[in-house]
Amino acid sequence: MLNIIWPLFIIISFLYGIFSGRVNELNEAVFQSVSDAVQLSITFLGTICLWNGIMEIVKKTTLIHKLTKLLNPFMKFLFPDLKYNEQAKAEISMNIIANILGLGNAATPLGLKAMKTMQKDNPNKEVLSDAMAMFIVLNTASLQLIPTNVIAIRTSLGSSHPTQIIFPVWIATFIAALVGIVSTKIIIKHVK
Repeated sequence: MLNIIWPLFIIISFLYGIFSGRVNELNEAVFQSVSDAVQLSITFLGTICLWNGIMEIVKKTTLIHKLTKLLNPFMKFLFPDLKYNEQAKAEISMNIIANILGLGNAATPLGLKAMKTMQKDNPNKEVLSDAMAMFIVLNTASLQLIPTNVIAIRTSLGSSHPTQIIFPVWIATFIAALVGIVSTKIIIKHVK
């Protein structure tokens, strides 16, 4: 569907620019957008490389085990089916930590890895397990303490106070996570 919508938007924009006599403005906007996209990509690249490197260091140290133990009470509540799957719990913990730090780009590969690990133990490969469903909901809510990507975008666009959004992000992601967890627990309980 998006393969139809986006090209349609582009064609309509070009036609509007041509018929309204704003071809020069359209041309300038296209080249300015390309320049802005490259600048934003460079900003993100640095941020992503930094945090992915830190996450790799954390994986290779005992810090992951300490963080997993710290998250263990939450893991037992959220993922009771994974009590014997230490690998899945470690991968989920890394994903949660990456999301909390606002590193959605670093969290994605960790999340995919955790889903593959949970799928191995899933008796019905065609249907999500309860743990997989909870994990998807938790990832979608994306509880964040430091919204790194949003701060990087605001900084690259010249915001005078790029960190001003931290408190609203805390409120929004906490409420989203709480509602998602409660809803998923209720649905899982009623489906069984």
